[in-house]
Amino acid sequence: MNLKPFRKAFGNEEIAGVQRVISYYKKSKIDPPYSGIFEKELSKKFSKYMNGGYSKAVATGTSASFVAIQSLQLDKDNEILVSAVNDSGPFNSIIALGLKPKLIDSSKKNYNASLEEIKKRISKKTKACLIAHIGGRSTEIYKIKKFLKIKKIKLIEDFSQAPGAECYECKVRCKGCIKKKVGEFGDVSFVSTMYRKSISSGGSGGLIFTKDKKIYKKILAYSDRGKKIWSNNINLNDPSKALFPGLNHNTNEFTCAITTASLSRLNKNNFDRRKILQYLIKKMKPLQICSPSEFNNGFAPFFFPIYVDEKKLKCSKSKFVNQLIKKGIGLLPEYNCIISKWKWADRYLSDKYICKNAISISKKSFNLFINENYNKKIIDEIIRIITLTEKQYKI
Repeated sequence: MNLKPFRKAFGNEEIAGVQRVISYYKKSKIDPPYSGIFEKELSKKFSKYMNGGYSKAVATGTSASFVAIQSLQLDKDNEILVSAVNDSGPFNSIIALGLKPKLIDSSKKNYNASLEEIKKRISKKTKACLIAHIGGRSTEIYKIKKFLKIKKIKLIEDFSQAPGAECYECKVRCKGCIKKKVGEFGDVSFVSTMYRKSISSGGSGGLIFTKDKKIYKKILAYSDRGKKIWSNNINLNDPSKALFPGLNHNTNEFTCAITTASLSRLNKNNFDRRKILQYLIKKMKPLQICSPSEFNNGFAPFFFPIYVDEKKLKCSKSKFVNQLIKKGIGLLPEYNCIISKWKWADRYLSDKYICKNAISISKKSFNLFINENYNKKIIDEIIRIITLTEKQYKI
């Protein structure tokens, strides 16, 4: 049995989208540009999905992070708080923009930053906060937003691993959270749509989102060489008309058509992933060494951390987990998207701060891969293998 089912992210809808692009431009007798009708269609549909606002598609997830941060026009050497767990793209964007990253540890329960950890690290120099929603789970984003607003600190959301997720982190949901998705809380937010992500572009891609029209205009300009691209009264091919320096982060019509197709299935895929995770958690109850991480109805699952009680093993956690891999289970033995683990990053950080909570979680757990094509038979087989491996290595 294949325990790592093929996701088929480039399916019939995506193929049809590419064919639409070819057909349209063949009939129009023009070459496919950037900022064309398929990009406009994607931006419109994504904005609608996000309950209103403004969207811009760009070439990569790193481009999305770079332009999102740049759109806030922070001064060089301004301090920006950064979630402990992050991709190198946003972190590198902060460095390239001349800002000073300062790490926030995750909570003790999961890989997401908490308001408590933010309060420990905030200073008078802090001008922005980049919060990532990790593994498909929301941070306590509304509480974070309220606190940062009082402090006049800009909020940037990275929801690359959690598009469609909602915040259920409090026992009673905050009124400001209900019916809102992650990405709606920040002054600006971004999502990577590279081929492994929940919204997939079939390669590289990214989307930037804001509900602030002034920020949106800066996003438009910074994503296309500083051009005032919302204006109909100037020659956009004339570089002398640019507002300020900017790079070319434009995407293309084929990528946008593929991304639109992927977006159309996002809600169903998230629902299917939640359903199979609920089944997994139920089946894990008899296990003695492995236990599931927390779960709530707001998840938009990307991966699922599973804890290993090493005290009950007669071998290391690493050996135990590698046995699961050898037997065909798709998983990541230890999560290394933790900035404190990157020795090369030390010289760029505002101070030497170790994110002990995030590192502790990574040492105690593994990330189980999950997608919409996992089914009960696959989960049953995964549980059977874990059960046998527990018996083999249990003290």
